[in-house]
Amino acid sequence: MPRARYKRMGAAAQLRCAMSTIEQETSHGARPLDRDASAHLSVVIPCLNEAGTIETCVRTALNVLDQNDIAGEIIVVDNGSADGSGALAVAAGARVVHEARRGYGSAYLAGFAAAHGRYIVMADADLTYDLNEIPRFLNELEGGADMVIGNRMKNIHPGAMSWHHRYIGNPLLSGFLNLLFRTGVDDAHCGMRALRRDVLPQLDLRTTGMEFASEMVIRAAKEKLVVRQFAIEYYPRAGESKLSSLRDGWRHLRFLLVHSPNHLFILPGTVIAILGAVVELVGIAHLTVFGREWDIHAVIGGALLAIVGTQVVALGICAHAYGTYFMNEQDRWFDRMRARFRLEHGLLLGGAIMITGAVIGTIIVIDWIDHGFGALADERVAVLAATLIIVGIQIFFSSFLLSILGLRRQR
Repeated sequence: MPRARYKRMGAAAQLRCAMSTIEQETSHGARPLDRDASAHLSVVIPCLNEAGTIETCVRTALNVLDQNDIAGEIIVVDNGSADGSGALAVAAGARVVHEARRGYGSAYLAGFAAAHGRYIVMADADLTYDLNEIPRFLNELEGGADMVIGNRMKNIHPGAMSWHHRYIGNPLLSGFLNLLFRTGVDDAHCGMRALRRDVLPQLDLRTTGMEFASEMVIRAAKEKLVVRQFAIEYYPRAGESKLSSLRDGWRHLRFLLVHSPNHLFILPGTVIAILGAVVELVGIAHLTVFGREWDIHAVIGGALLAIVGTQVVALGICAHAYGTYFMNEQDRWFDRMRARFRLEHGLLLGGAIMITGAVIGTIIVIDWIDHGFGALADERVAVLAATLIIVGIQIFFSSFLLSILGLRRQR
C-alpha cells in the first residue's frame, strides 16, 4: 500500500490493515483492476460463514462489472469463517482479505484498507441485495455524490425483514438519528451503500460492530458530504442471520447518544440544573405551590438537582472538547464558545460563585456562634450556601479540565 495513502487513514483502519492478511491468488475469472480507467470500482463484501452464498455473490458481482464494462475488483473480507467461505470466494474470482477481529465494522475497515478502486460499493454476502444495482450506485458517485445509501423500506420482499425490525427498530433508530444529526437518510442501516474512497480520511471510521452503519451516516453528515439515496429491493437472506436485535439495537442507540453531547449532556443537564435552582429558591422563599408550602426537604432536593445538572453540563462541554480536539469533529457551537471564553472566564465564574457561597456560609456560622451554638435557624440558607460552594468548585475545576483537553490544539 502506498505510504501516503496509509498515513491518511484513521488509526483504526491502519491497525486493521496491518493485522489483515490479503489472499493474493485469484482465479482466471477475476476481472483485473485497470488503474488507467476513468472509473475504478471495488465491491467490498464482508463474509462470516457464508459458504452457501458467497460463490453466487462473487460471480454475480463480476458479471455485473463485465456486462457494464466497469473496471473493478471484488474484495471479500473473511471475518473468521469456519466453513471454507474464503477459499470458495477465491475460486469464484474474488480477492480475499482475512480479518481476525470479528465484527461488521472490523470487516469493512479491513476491506476499505485493501481496496484499490476510486469508488467502493458495499454489499452483504447473503444475497439480500440485488447486485445488479451496482451501476446505479456508481452513477450517483460519478454524478457528484460522496456517499450513496440504498433505501429498502418500500421494497421489502415477504420474509426478508421481521415485523419488529421493519416497523419498530429501523424506523425508530433512523428517525432518532435524523432528529439528532439531520441527515435526511430514510434507511440509515441499509447494508448496500457506496462511497468515494478519497472521503475515507474525512470519515475517519473507527467502530468495529454493527454501529458502523450509523457511524458512516453520522460522520458524513458532520463532514457536510453529499449523501444521496434511492430505493432498492430487499430479499430474504440465505443462511443464518448474524444480527442480534437487542444487542445491536442498543449499540446503535448508544453510538447515537455518545456522538450527540448536546442531547446526552447539555440539554438534560441544563433542564435539571434550572429545575433544581427553581425548586431550591421556592423552598427558601417559603412559597406555596400546589396548595402546600415547600419545606427544607424541597430545598435539599433542589440543591441535589442543581449540583447534578451543573456536573452533567460540564461533562457535556468536555465531551464537545474531546470530540473537537481528538476526533476531528466540526462543532460550530463549541468553536464559538471557545473563541469567546477562555480559562480565566471559567475560573472567575466558578470562583465568584464559590466565594458567594462561602460568604453566605460564614455569615450563618457567625450568627450561629453569636446565639451560643444553639439550633441552626437558617437551614435553608445553609443549603443554598453549600450548593453555591459545590457548583463553584465544579465550574472552577471543569474549566481547568477543558484547558487540559485544549492543549492538543496548541501542538
